[in-house]
Amino acid sequence: MDVIDLKTRKPSNVKGLPPGFFRKIGYVIAGVIVLIIGFSCIYTVQEQERAAILTFGKYTGEARAGLHFKWPYPIQQVVKVPAELIQQMTIGYREEGNTITPVEEEALMITGDENIVSADAVVQWRISNIRDYLFNVEDPERFLRNAASSSIRSVIGSEKLDYAITDGKTDIQEKVREKLIELQETYQTGIQVLDVKFQDIEPPGGEVEEAFREVTNAREEKNTKINNAVKYENERIPKARGEAQALLEKAEAEKKSRILNAQGDVAKFNAVYEQYKANPNTTQSRLILETLDKILPNARIVIADSSGDTVKYLPLNELLQGSKPPAQSQAPSAGQGTQGGASK
Repeated sequence: MDVIDLKTRKPSNVKGLPPGFFRKIGYVIAGVIVLIIGFSCIYTVQEQERAAILTFGKYTGEARAGLHFKWPYPIQQVVKVPAELIQQMTIGYREEGNTITPVEEEALMITGDENIVSADAVVQWRISNIRDYLFNVEDPERFLRNAASSSIRSVIGSEKLDYAITDGKTDIQEKVREKLIELQETYQTGIQVLDVKFQDIEPPGGEVEEAFREVTNAREEKNTKINNAVKYENERIPKARGEAQALLEKAEAEKKSRILNAQGDVAKFNAVYEQYKANPNTTQSRLILETLDKILPNARIVIADSSGDTVKYLPLNELLQGSKPPAQSQAPSAGQGTQGGASK
């Protein structure tokens, strides 16, 4: 150490110490203080992190990934959380590497029809609000686990076992997710629930599990048969519709054909009627002759004219005996009697 002589005003060396020793010590101490302050004022935030900045213990802002500056402690401090990372939480079991450990107190629960069921689920979540995550709940992850377990028990407790282990898995997942989101918003935990997926919903092991496995197999067989029936229906209905359409078209063609035939018959009748009005006697005789020819196709008919004063002779006995009838009607001489006669 240098000591100043008051008379000469010059520094004097303390015995055993080199000149400027304490000055160098001061420089070293100042450098160490500067380094400490520098390291405490500069901090780095990783890609999957966000940092909450606390000034005198109060939240004053946040920083994203990169290199940042802050005031030294205790003025400011930084709390980093993995806010950009999607995290998973298991309910009903724990997974460490390749080892899975069941947690029955979380997995076992009672359904709405008072049966016991084991449910394992995975909750995907992320930190959406750093301030709420750090200050609103003492242990946010523990709160999330309890809320998830409570939501699962609430939803499964309102459903029947048969529905829960068969067709209702997707519906139950959605209800649990909605209830869990509602709890996070109510308590403002700063956690965003992304998804809830059930690994297994099944009865406890043993005879009960085997019985419900048989029920599940029977239900799957039922669904298979229903699908086959629907397939057969889809094949038969278009074919039946085609056949029905063909029948309708055939009936329509038959209808048009009959209408045209009827119209032809009407036109024919009208033509005959016009001729009848022009000459009713001739038309009447013709119609009578055509009708007799139709109703007596094999009969021998002799027609005589009734005009004149002579008496006509018709040999009925010979006709009835199968003899050949005369080619034309004969007029008997006066004074002969007649055995019979027919006139038109």
